[in-house]
Amino acid sequence: MEGFANERLDFGKMGYGCKHYRRRCKIRAPCCNEMFDCRHCHNEATSMLNSPLDWHELIRNDVKQVICSVCDTEQPVAHVCTNCGVNMGEYFCGVCKFYDDDTVKKQFHCDDCGICRVGGRENFFHCKKCGSCYSVGLRDNHLCVENSMRHHCPICYECGHTMHYECYDEMIKRDKYCCPICSKSVIDMSRTWKRIDEEIEATVMP
Repeated sequence: MEGFANERLDFGKMGYGCKHYRRRCKIRAPCCNEMFDCRHCHNEATSMLNSPLDWHELIRNDVKQVICSVCDTEQPVAHVCTNCGVNMGEYFCGVCKFYDDDTVKKQFHCDDCGICRVGGRENFFHCKKCGSCYSVGLRDNHLCVENSMRHHCPICYECGHTMHYECYDEMIKRDKYCCPICSKSVIDMSRTWKRIDEEIEATVMP
């Protein structure tokens, strides 16, 4: 009996979802009452609306209803479908209303951050001052900027000293090597400065 129950829970695992997540449910967006595979699908769709006044983002915690992808039953947010008994996501967070069958990502919820993260809880610690999780390798070995992770990406013209990977790569491609806020170098420039000093020393002064 237990084996059958587990088999039922796993039915359809990794067989449903979207380009963002593998999951066995869709969400009912409370802001517009439309059905989407996930909040990213919602945000992408609404950002394409003709009128900018209609553009909006779904707040993950506001989701109240989900629709099982296996049996199409709409129901309140829960881990297991009330009708067909499948796990609607191998990983489930009742706080973020988040589902994901792809547990290779090692998802975990951080109460202090208020969101789910990936990479395994054992590999991260939460810095109270910065307001974010960091790799355990950075414990006692990172520059604390108070509430730095509560701010947005400076490359996107918002305040804060944190940066998206994509924005960092774009900045480096454009030969910009310093923080756009405080102008501190974001890479080791010592070899570059040494080369410039050598060129200056070798230049004959008038």
